Amino acid sequence: MNPPPSRPTVLFVCVHNAGRSQMGAAFLTHLGQGRVEVRSAGSAPADTVNPAVVAAMGEVGIDISAETPKVLTAEAVQASDVVITMGCGDACPYYPGKRYLDWTLEDPAGQGVAAVRPIRDQIEQRVRGLLHELGITAAR
Repeated sequence: MNPPPSRPTVLFVCVHNAGRSQMGAAFLTHLGQGRVEVRSAGSAPADTVNPAVVAAMGEVGIDISAETPKVLTAEAVQASDVVITMGCGDACPYYPGKRYLDWTLEDPAGQGVAAVRPIRDQIEQRVRGLLHELGITAAR
């Protein structure tokens, strides 16, 4: 018998870890159903997750109200198979041998729920594409 394949580890990174990276991590956790280890962090984390992001995710049935922004560490990057950057520029550490994806998305900081919805929907589509690339069927 073959051993079960190891779970890929994906790290979402943005500056404040209060919007885009939180949505990415939440969608991957939700759609990956435990088949992916998910982390998120920020190069300059905010104190709290953006309330408009929490509200927009709640609209699609994903509660991230208990999440807190986390600081980006070199260890988190080194422990990840895929690192998805979302507008952190030069603040994102680079390690050879890691797979990096840069998702260019509007920053939801300071915006209302109506402005966050299209960003949320773009992130969901990209997460579904990532799951497909990883050979993992997304949950409905």
